[in-house]
Amino acid sequence: MYVFISDFDGTITEDDFFTLISARYFTDEMLAPWREYLSGRQTHFNALNEMFKQIHIPEAELKTFIRQIHFDKAFFKVCTLCNRKNIPIYICSAGCDYYIEELIGRELKEYGITLITNRSEYNPKQGLRMHKPRLGSLYYSETTGISKKAIVEHLHEKGYKVIFAGDGPPDFEPAQIADVVFARKLLLEKCRQAGLKTQPFGSFKNVYDYIKSNC
Repeated sequence: MYVFISDFDGTITEDDFFTLISARYFTDEMLAPWREYLSGRQTHFNALNEMFKQIHIPEAELKTFIRQIHFDKAFFKVCTLCNRKNIPIYICSAGCDYYIEELIGRELKEYGITLITNRSEYNPKQGLRMHKPRLGSLYYSETTGISKKAIVEHLHEKGYKVIFAGDGPPDFEPAQIADVVFARKLLLEKCRQAGLKTQPFGSFKNVYDYIKSNC
């Protein structure tokens, strides 16, 4: 009995939302929160939140920007296959629901995808503001808001084997305990350094081929 979990930013999409939005709208000074995170002086959640709160553009412009983000269309081919094989699908993100819902909200419903991420809202005066789950909730993480490791552990407890796809530092903890790992970018480097076995992952076609042959 399998379940498929994917990260969103840089895994389904070509690049992280914060990387794309900052390249378009941020000055170097506005990137200070992220440098604090990279140096270990700030948590991932707080750094992202401070970055996102600096977005002050009309909401229509922000939504247009989000809809232009490129993503791997093969992901939905994987979803079709999972639906056919009765494999539950999760997107688990340390980002937030605002831009995920705006980009693929219709597909989340169409394919029955469970989205687990930080809640958020936007207005041009206050920026994009994220909110962690309540302290003590099943997937709470102080550092990332959403604990992907806790999600994998919970699904293991329910008897599932977990196929996990990711690309960044928040994906390393869940990758260490997932049953099958598709990794690229920084996650692939960390998995190799730790001696963790990973599957090749150029696009979601690799995930599709694996699930088709092995699940």
